[in-house]
Amino acid sequence: MSGAEDFGRRGRGAPGRALLALAAVLGLLLTGCTAGDDGPDDGVVRLRFQSLAWQEESVEANRLLVDEWNAGHPDIQVEYVQGSWDSVHDQLLTSFEGGEAPDIIHDASDDLADFAYGGRLADLRPLLSERLRADIPATGWETTTFGEGVYGVPFLQEPRVIIANRKILESSGVRVPTPGRPWSWTEFRQIARDLTRAMGPGRHAVAWPLREPVSVSLNLGVSAGGRLFHRGPDGRVALDFTEADGIVPGTVRDQVVTDRTAPRTTLGSGGSDTLPGFFAGKYAMVPLGFAYRQQIAQQAPEGFEWTVLPAPAGDEGLAQGVSPQTLSIAEESPHKKEAARFLDFFLRPANMVRLARGDWMLPTGTAALADPSLHTARDGWATGAAVARWLRPAPAQSVRGYPEWKDKVATPAFQEYYSGAIDGAELRRRLVEDGNRVLARYQRR
Repeated sequence: MSGAEDFGRRGRGAPGRALLALAAVLGLLLTGCTAGDDGPDDGVVRLRFQSLAWQEESVEANRLLVDEWNAGHPDIQVEYVQGSWDSVHDQLLTSFEGGEAPDIIHDASDDLADFAYGGRLADLRPLLSERLRADIPATGWETTTFGEGVYGVPFLQEPRVIIANRKILESSGVRVPTPGRPWSWTEFRQIARDLTRAMGPGRHAVAWPLREPVSVSLNLGVSAGGRLFHRGPDGRVALDFTEADGIVPGTVRDQVVTDRTAPRTTLGSGGSDTLPGFFAGKYAMVPLGFAYRQQIAQQAPEGFEWTVLPAPAGDEGLAQGVSPQTLSIAEESPHKKEAARFLDFFLRPANMVRLARGDWMLPTGTAALADPSLHTARDGWATGAAVARWLRPAPAQSVRGYPEWKDKVATPAFQEYYSGAIDGAELRRRLVEDGNRVLARYQRR
């Protein structure tokens, strides 16, 4: 999934998705206004902004920016509405159907396709300021472009990195990678062997938390030239699993099944679940989303030394796919221009830096990404900033039917492959043959 997918669902127990969606919609209804309801007849435009921020620092940054806007714009008031990553897709479906969608919608780019093609989101091209359009690189806008329209502003992105135990790494004598001289995937496999031998029985060089294996497999696979999804001249998408698509999944499987340098026990885990073992020295490295640094900084025992390494590189260098967090405007909103003005304020470079630091992610904006506070060695910010220029749209970014393919086909196939239950040929058959049947249903519509 996207960074948001991984980041927003870290080991948090939750009721069923339908119940969460119903609760979220009821919460919106209790605010007493719909997207077309201005409340009191006082000439004030009232907008609802549904945010998915959930960490304390992130929620605070979002709320403060809303307060600052409201203080300076008495004629356009923004109401902050708290949403949840766990239920956002179902909640938005329900709110769109009921005519209760928030004016401004926080989501992730890989969740937008059906809403964009379904006419639920406004095309932002005539609404956004020239400053904002120019500040975000073309690769960022690609993640929110569906057909001819642009249906979201990508503003936060999360590369995958390797969080490593500094003492184990340095004492082993292995070469420590840098963004300028990263490990290759072949070298990463050998490094894992060397580290496992050095660490001794019962310990492993790397722990792969792969409860949601699809986004990890696809996005890291971009570095080796993996694409999986291929769009033809007619716009139709077909799946094909090439040799390049197999390099990253094959490396992970070899580490688990053949080399025994990664334990099977973490394959069904989320990122947070691996941290106690990481802190205890059971694992030297854990591949994680960049934002996990916050948990590590807060939870690591006193004296624990950790460092941030770039993910391994392939034929495409450090390239990897991302699905940025996005801000969209509902098509049904009667105040699209005012909502766009708020987005322009909310995503000014200085404000984008505040949001990025609150979420421990990276901004998409060129000006914000150049901020010195995001290039410090402390907590690995500089490593992430160096990787940022390599980030590309996730392979399945604009593919209709991707959520069903991911849930029904790809997730169980990758899980069985990584555990050793099926081989590469069966993985390919399931992803391609079963997957193309799923995509075909969506492309007939």
